[in-house]
Amino acid sequence: MKIISWNVNGIRAVHNKGLFVPFVKKYQPDVLCLQETKAFDHQSEVDLPDYEEYWNSATRPGYSGTAIFSREKPISVVNGMPLKKDGRRASILSDKYGDPHLEGRVITAEFKKCYVVSVYTPNSKDDLSRIPLRHKQWDPAFLAYMKELEKTKPVIFCGDLNVAHTADDLANPKPNIGKKGFTTEERSGIDEIIKAGFVDTFRMFTQGNGHYTWWSHFANSRSRNVGWRIDYIFASSVLKPKVKKALIYPSVMGSDHCPVEIEVAI
Repeated sequence: MKIISWNVNGIRAVHNKGLFVPFVKKYQPDVLCLQETKAFDHQSEVDLPDYEEYWNSATRPGYSGTAIFSREKPISVVNGMPLKKDGRRASILSDKYGDPHLEGRVITAEFKKCYVVSVYTPNSKDDLSRIPLRHKQWDPAFLAYMKELEKTKPVIFCGDLNVAHTADDLANPKPNIGKKGFTTEERSGIDEIIKAGFVDTFRMFTQGNGHYTWWSHFANSRSRNVGWRIDYIFASSVLKPKVKKALIYPSVMGSDHCPVEIEVAI
């Protein structure tokens, strides 16, 4: 199974540039996970007849959103983090930016041997005002949901987690310590994911810096490769022997993010 994740920063924009369908045809993913689609499904003019499409769009037009395109029809698809058995939703409260449950940030597809989840983690904002929501509510709730899924079958979750985990995951770590995307609170969220047994698949094969998935539009950052690795594919530890490769595609244009991929023998 080849799984590709890409924050497209507006699927209509990438498609209108003539870049989305050729990308899919070239790389032929079995499952394509998208983030920041910024569209409702009926607004997309993408035509991929070989794929089933599943969307979790934000209620706010032109904002956030996730999607999964799959060659194989999933057993089931669930939007968001569903209600618990006692009827309560994960404890993520609204803040001044809105309700994360209405932002289309998680979509889960169940297949015969695994779950695949596309996630777009809330940005902490330049003033760090969304750190409390992110650190104390979103990260624990999302990890709890992944662990709950894992009780049934292995999990692969991927997407824009909006954090560089270590100093090797951004070009300029020292001046960014404590800033959005590189705070102790955000980085600890990845620590907890790893402690829970999920594997950062890219780091199974590639160490060191220089490998990034997002670049600012400022000062030709992408051409100079002054970037951040904030897009990940994590897998349950039981799948680690089955992950055959993990790649980043920095040459794929169309968004300020680039796609990431794994191939897993499942």
